[in-house]
Amino acid sequence: MKKLVVIAATCALFGSATAALAAGDKIAGKAKSATCAACHSADGNSANPQYPKLAGQSADYLLKQLQDYKSGTRVNPIMAGMVAPLSPQDMEDLAAYFASQQLARAAADPALAPVGEALFRGGNLNSGVSACMACHGPNGAGNPAAKFPAIAGQHAEYTETQLKAFRAMERGNDAGQMMRSIAGKMTDPEIKAVSSYIQGLQ
Repeated sequence: MKKLVVIAATCALFGSATAALAAGDKIAGKAKSATCAACHSADGNSANPQYPKLAGQSADYLLKQLQDYKSGTRVNPIMAGMVAPLSPQDMEDLAAYFASQQLARAAADPALAPVGEALFRGGNLNSGVSACMACHGPNGAGNPAAKFPAIAGQHAEYTETQLKAFRAMERGNDAGQMMRSIAGKMTDPEIKAVSSYIQGLQ
């Protein structure tokens, strides 16, 4: 419990330090989003579970990811090509548009849900894995001010891929290396279970 309080306090600290909000135009963003639709669908609810759902995500978080792809802080060959022609205003507009869309919910695998819920809500005290809800909230709604993403309803396959990328140090744009530290202590079965549980979070 004490560890959970420390994590939550850390999350709040990051939040107070990064409270600037994106100033995008969602109508302009919709007009600019045509090329995004190939992978993320027109409304940001990607049909392919390899690609993240963007609908309903925090505009600040989406903007940060676009900026990180642009700067090379987050590496992905497809996204590097997509952000190359985008201006700062384009990125703000796209973030505002996808943030304004309604997330399409999905279901968790019932066989994985109990283990996934235990990890999400309580972590693993034996291995030092922190509870996901400490930063992402009890309903997975995230912390927009801290640029911690909403994760509820995200494709299990995508979440699993990202956790493994953090664990392998292949993705490194997490604040204070928090996700790399947490994922680095997780086993494959734990990652699969919590990713499935997150997919079904309402």
